[in-house]
Amino acid sequence: MFFKKPLPLVIEILWNLVLIVIGSVLCAVAINGILIPNRFLAGGFTGLALLLHYVVPSVPVGMIYFLLNVPNFILGWVHVGRRFFFYSLAGMVIFSISLMLPLPELKIDDLILCALTAGILTGIGSGIILRSLGSAGGLDILAVIVYKKLSIRIGATSLAFNAILLLAAAIRIPLDIVLYTLIYIYVTAYMVNLVVTGFNQRKAVMIISQKWRAISDEIMGRMNRGVTVVQGEGGYSRQPVKILYAVITFSELSRFKNRVRQIDPEAFVVVTETLEVMGKGIGNQPHW
Repeated sequence: MFFKKPLPLVIEILWNLVLIVIGSVLCAVAINGILIPNRFLAGGFTGLALLLHYVVPSVPVGMIYFLLNVPNFILGWVHVGRRFFFYSLAGMVIFSISLMLPLPELKIDDLILCALTAGILTGIGSGIILRSLGSAGGLDILAVIVYKKLSIRIGATSLAFNAILLLAAAIRIPLDIVLYTLIYIYVTAYMVNLVVTGFNQRKAVMIISQKWRAISDEIMGRMNRGVTVVQGEGGYSRQPVKILYAVITFSELSRFKNRVRQIDPEAFVVVTETLEVMGKGIGNQPHW
């Protein structure tokens, strides 16, 4: 079947909580195992929590993070969906608890490798959390609001907010730590985009071919994708042409190109990336 059957409510809740737990633990490993031992900062609310923790070491990072998120969830209640809000509330609690776990330090001598490793772990962890129906609170809530209002990717929003935070923090912390932290934040943002949208990317294709009907039948018949036929005109020949427009998944792209070559080696094909796609079946619009 083309459409996925909805999961039973209990299984859906358990599955999303599992995603949040796995992502939170990965982030906590990066923070407790790499960032704190090397006195690195982070972005968003985690960065603020770390900065306050360095000032007052007796207060756990998880507790500070939890307290910082209390007013943030008031904003989330107004601007995001209720389901996302409650899953994010659970995610914030789970993430705060994960930060309090006695996780071991990861022994990495090179500070650049520390920043890269922490960025990969945090990016994958944050992406897994955002693949659930919620988030871990903090900057994720604000980034989702910006995504819904302006269609700016979550990783890009996080990178912009974090850059501003680091510029302000540079007044109080050594510049080299700021630069290492910037590497960490960039890698984190890249990995978040990859996990959230990269593996679920849709491709828009346009085909101009004299054998457009056979190609159209191939897309609709074997690939089970819709096709729009657009009437066009050649700029030089002034002859009428048919332009096919369709949206396919990334995994279907290679098979699609091979079939078009077999049907018409002279076909003119344009493949472009999409930011998001709304609609049944092929849509990949986030659930926030």
